[in-house]
Order: sequence, then C-alpha cells, then structure tokens
Amino acid sequence: MTAERADRGTIAGIGQIAITAHDVPRAVRFYRDVLGLALLFEMSKMAFFDAGGVRLMLSLPEEARFDHPASIIYYRVNDLDAAHARLIAAGASFERSPHLVAKMPDHELWMAFCEDSEGNTLALMEERR
Repeated sequence: MTAERADRGTIAGIGQIAITAHDVPRAVRFYRDVLGLALLFEMSKMAFFDAGGVRLMLSLPEEARFDHPASIIYYRVNDLDAAHARLIAAGASFERSPHLVAKMPDHELWMAFCEDSEGNTLALMEERR
C-alpha cells in the first residue's frame, strides 16, 4: 500500500494489539523472558512490547466487557522447531509439537500453539519454502 492511499483514510497496518492480563508483572515476565520480546516501557498497570514493529499492550481489563482472553496472535518465526525448543526451555507449555497446517503452492505452513501466563492462546508460525 502506498503512503498516498494510506493518507486517504485506508488502513495502513496494525499499530497496537491489546492483551488482557490479570497480573501485569507476571505477564511482563512471560512476554519478556519466555517469548523474548523487547519491553518498550511500563506505566500504571500497563506494559508495552515491540513485536516486529507492532506494539503489544498488556493491561488489566478496564471494564467487565473487556475481561476475556485475547484473540489468537500468530507470531512469525524463521525456524519453528528452534523457537519451539527455546520457548519450552524458557518455561512455555505447548498443546502439541509443531505441525503442518497447510501445503501451499510455494511453501508449507507450520504452527505450534501455547498459552501465555494469563491463559491467552498464542501461536508460532513458519512459512517453510
């Protein structure tokens, strides 16, 4: 998408994703120490991380209607097997080993799912050529 189109009111990308946390310090440890994301800053019951140029916000639910698990976020990795092993060593628990999800014309899509410290499901994905 060109900057010209983005200037005309079209969506230019994802700026931030909010993830519900009931224990923000615990969630910070998971996203920083287990996933290895860069902590940008913390403030008043919130923490912000960089996930490849997309900002993740961990925060307490502001209202009852926001107190639910997050949508599944799929994190791209270059080597799913290595990422899976690293996360297990760091304390993550996966539902099952990395597995083939789909064969595309030019690559295979592989995924592995786990939960963060707050019970939110997340996925690692690799597009293998």
